[in-house]
Amino acid sequence: MREIHHFIDGQLKAASTGRFHNVYDPSTGKVQARVELGSADFLAEAVAGAKKAQPAWAATNPQKRARVMFAFKALLERDMEDLARLLSSEHGKTVADAKGDIQRGLEVIEFACGIPHLLKGEFTEGAGPGIDMYSMRQPLGVVAGITPFNFPAMIPMWMFGVAIACGNAFICKPSEKDPSVPMRLGELLQEAGLPDGIYQVVNGDKAVVDAILEHPDVKAVSFVGSSAVAEYIYAKGATYGKRVQAMGGAKNHAIILPDADLDQVTNDLIGAGYGSAGERCMAISVAVPVTDKVADALIERLKPRVEALKVGPSLDPDVDYGPLISHEHRKNVIRWIDKSVEEGAKLVVDGRKVSFQGYESGFYLGGSLIDQVKPHMDSYKTEIFGPVLQIARAEDFESAIALPNAHQYGNGTAIYTRNGRAAREFASRVEVGMVGINVPIPVPLAYHSFGGWKRSAFGDANQHGTEGVRFFTKVKTVTARWPEGAGAAEFVIPTMK
Repeated sequence: MREIHHFIDGQLKAASTGRFHNVYDPSTGKVQARVELGSADFLAEAVAGAKKAQPAWAATNPQKRARVMFAFKALLERDMEDLARLLSSEHGKTVADAKGDIQRGLEVIEFACGIPHLLKGEFTEGAGPGIDMYSMRQPLGVVAGITPFNFPAMIPMWMFGVAIACGNAFICKPSEKDPSVPMRLGELLQEAGLPDGIYQVVNGDKAVVDAILEHPDVKAVSFVGSSAVAEYIYAKGATYGKRVQAMGGAKNHAIILPDADLDQVTNDLIGAGYGSAGERCMAISVAVPVTDKVADALIERLKPRVEALKVGPSLDPDVDYGPLISHEHRKNVIRWIDKSVEEGAKLVVDGRKVSFQGYESGFYLGGSLIDQVKPHMDSYKTEIFGPVLQIARAEDFESAIALPNAHQYGNGTAIYTRNGRAAREFASRVEVGMVGINVPIPVPLAYHSFGGWKRSAFGDANQHGTEGVRFFTKVKTVTARWPEGAGAAEFVIPTMK
């Protein structure tokens, strides 16, 4: 049985805790490896190594740090196929989808290659008589990222690409469900020239998470996962004096106005609702057609498309999506489909019973389409995180926009319309962090930033982009004067007269 340990100070290292978590192949349902779970003491070892290495890395000029990022980018491109297959084998997403996962992370690495420009501060000559003022951005020290199972390449790179380029050392605590890609990224960073200790991987469970939050030398924590855990990490991290950005759950609505191109909407909803088995925090999980006429026409188009979805092993190039991450998660998604029916919603397409010869133990689930979903239903209020698209009908524009605005989550949303005025008003008024206009999955590119509102995000800083640079650095402002002779003593606060 293959064992996965940790990546510490540039090499693979065992923690010798005796605690392991099974890593499954979701396509077969069989255990393919065991990952060792770390401890608080082992986390402290990793932090100590990072703290020792970080000052020299911070003192390395930004251009040389950028060159490491350039080299890392080239290695990602070289190994894209192998990385995608490794990711696919542990997560269950198709190889094509896994390549998209890696590519989106690689784009943040490309952004980080511009770190010499991004770290430039401000300068004012002659702020006072013979006085100049300037600011500089400096790294925090040792920082950490706690990453989810659904994007084991992209989200770690969202975090460590910017953090490391800024001069920090980074501790990665990946999901124990699919830890191999974050480990492999450490080896590639090493090959790219990153010094030992600057990127550390400590695999683990809640014990390691709490150790990260409590360790005094970890200055900032970035997290992506469920809202309940995000709130816990934000509250506890803040209690221990850390900077925290914690991204939580989502319930992303797509508003479809009567003038929308329903063929385009159908295509987009199939991809955004069912791609990656719906295990995306930016998946469209609620379609909101405005008027019953639009709803009926949309369902008429969607129903045969959902029924025709090809589900199968993640390495099969002909499938639309693969299995879910685990048996437990599959059962949970089915429970929410059951619950929606109990609550009075109409199950248009039932994807609960899917099985394949030779893969009977895999974690598969067909696509489900559910109509007549109402805001009071628990299945509407929660993030199902599976291949399930709910239809919540609205009478008009005002009742449609009221749905995402009233929801506990505010991650992403989309509107489909040919009316520029309606789209502009929607973008302005909707209480959600990321908006798509005729775009189904409005994940911003790497030079913008990712972040939701309400219970979709805790903390004031978004992921990657210039927001990421701000999060992983602190500002120092210098006021400098070079006098020719001694001046008189002043006993009042200096002002500009």
